[in-house]
Amino acid sequence: MPIPGHIDPVPVPRALKPRADGRIDLLGLSKLDLRMALETSQLEPKQAKLRAKQLWHWIYNRGVTDFALMTDISKTMHPWLADRFVISRPQVVEAQVSTDGTRKWLLRSDDGQDYEMVFIPDADRGTLCVSSQVGCTLNCRFCHTGTMRLVRNLTAGEIVGQVMLARDALGEWPSQPEGRMLTNIVMMGMGEPLYNFDNVRDGLKIVMDGEGLGLSRRRITLSTSGVVPMMARAGEEISVNLAISLHGVTKEVRDELVPINRKYGIEELLQACADYPGTNNARRITFEYVMLKDKNDSDADARELVRLLKHYDLPAKVNLIPFNPWPGAPYECSTPERIKSFSNIIFDAGISAPVRTPRGRDIDAACGQLKTASEKMSRAELDRQAEEKLTALG
Repeated sequence: MPIPGHIDPVPVPRALKPRADGRIDLLGLSKLDLRMALETSQLEPKQAKLRAKQLWHWIYNRGVTDFALMTDISKTMHPWLADRFVISRPQVVEAQVSTDGTRKWLLRSDDGQDYEMVFIPDADRGTLCVSSQVGCTLNCRFCHTGTMRLVRNLTAGEIVGQVMLARDALGEWPSQPEGRMLTNIVMMGMGEPLYNFDNVRDGLKIVMDGEGLGLSRRRITLSTSGVVPMMARAGEEISVNLAISLHGVTKEVRDELVPINRKYGIEELLQACADYPGTNNARRITFEYVMLKDKNDSDADARELVRLLKHYDLPAKVNLIPFNPWPGAPYECSTPERIKSFSNIIFDAGISAPVRTPRGRDIDAACGQLKTASEKMSRAELDRQAEEKLTALG
């Protein structure tokens, strides 16, 4: 017989891995996991619930990393917390500023892994490009990051930590909805977000939490190269804006440029876009299209792109990206005239197709250029890795 009334679920703590110094990093834990971390450290449940709420506010609303500065927590508790826990930030190995104001950080994790993030300021917004993996498991041939080995997934804490570090650098504490420089987040840094789904989801839920960072899901975009089986789940569990790294409109060209197309073809990908929850004219899917000379930039390619988007009845915006060169790249950028013609064909069909202005090229922070300087390989090694990745995709 059912027991009447409200029943609290039995909380199950996540298995928390201590740092080398034995302390638990609180950054990236959900509210429940934060409370359970306190309880596991022998704090009485009622007090753990109160302290967790206070810690959440100090961490995500105030940006505080020192327990001694948390004024509504008793001074006697400060050393108890400091002995058991830490509120981390990524280690900054190098910070660069472009002539156009773009900022790039080379970051290092506790286990010595390097990854990058980029902040792009504009007149009406400031966008943080966040990484989800160290390296990348894909091998998009125009992308410098794609030439790296996949080392590991970033944790939810390391994903949130990028946002926290940017807020630190911009002086945007305490957190507030108005007057921010950092207004948007794009999961377009190193890695394929949908191959690190759980950590990306958990990290973004913290970013969107109204009692902390409070960034609206309408201001967050997740980019995927086309991991079709995970797209519906992303729409249901994260429900942020979707961007697709398309870059080709025929099987032959997209197989070369975005090899995951050999596993999930264009038609399957576009159907998954059509099925993505919440898509409408006010919430369009963005299609990223890098412009490569004599590869994917003909008028015929533009017309085929229009045909595909209309066939699947997709509320769409096409971002045309002039190719950003990197040492050893096998492609050249399309001419400005060719890009303009391509854009005009799409605009004439009633689909927005702006040409993205390259940002941060002088510090290798532009789209497709992210790759940690610590990893340098020969062309032969890059080609060998590319073949390995293609073989794995079947």
